[in-house]
Amino acid sequence: MQQRIGEFSAFKVNGFLAFVVITAATIFGGWQVWSTIQGLIGVLGRSLKVEDFSDLAELGAWLGATLVAVVIPSISGFFTVEPNQAVVLVFLGRYVGTVSEPGFWWANPFTSKRKISLRVRNFNSKILKVNDAQGSPIEIAAVVVWQVVDSAKSRFAVDDYEQFVAIQSETAIRALAIRYPYDASDEESIASLRGIPDEIALFLQKELQARLEVAGVEVLEARLTHLAYAPEIAQMMLRRQQAKAMIDARRLIVESAVGMVDEAIKRISERQIVDLDDERKAAMINNLLVVLTSEQNTQPVVNTGSLYT
Repeated sequence: MQQRIGEFSAFKVNGFLAFVVITAATIFGGWQVWSTIQGLIGVLGRSLKVEDFSDLAELGAWLGATLVAVVIPSISGFFTVEPNQAVVLVFLGRYVGTVSEPGFWWANPFTSKRKISLRVRNFNSKILKVNDAQGSPIEIAAVVVWQVVDSAKSRFAVDDYEQFVAIQSETAIRALAIRYPYDASDEESIASLRGIPDEIALFLQKELQARLEVAGVEVLEARLTHLAYAPEIAQMMLRRQQAKAMIDARRLIVESAVGMVDEAIKRISERQIVDLDDERKAAMINNLLVVLTSEQNTQPVVNTGSLYT
């Protein structure tokens, strides 16, 4: 069963204060050893034999070695923490806390220290080829802005949190592409990757946050940077979009022309400019629609005869 670990502050001492204390202890210990040896030599020097001098020197060596054995490991307890950085401390295989305050610190010299960056980082995914919700092959890529917010989780919950972010980001992007179609027509009231970019970005961010929570990572932003049809269907989809745009343009032209003709007929009738029967109204409507919807300039035909001949 996986053990759940959360970040907490480790025991630490100001590095400058610890340096002063260790230096003073070293000087005091050395002076004590030297004073002891000199005192023994002064008091017992005349009655000591050569062998006793060697024993006394050996005693001094042992005291010096003991002092060195205490001082040298203490030096390894010093470390620095930069802004937006954390140091994870582990003692005999056990997590004993994190130091995230910038400065010069001293902690248990027998702990292993691992620095983890808390700075904001970007992950630019490679262009992925995947089928959308309608089965069309598309190319998609995204940028993910993230940072570590729990150093303990990022250190112990996963093997390599940077690689974990990369793999899970690509997995979430694939899941996003499969869930939504690339595009949707105006008649279809469904969400699409191109139609609602802000909602897509928010969904991707939430999806990534759920996946990366275990690694102590916070997703600040996630947004698509590349979205296109795959090359094998790109030309066909382009022709489809062009045809759709042409149909929409024709529909708009026809609707506008019908409105203009209707308005013209009504004004002629209201102002009683001329009395038109159904046959002449049909002819007039036909001529006006041809003029208004034609792609080329029409050539007018002027009738100089009587209206009723």
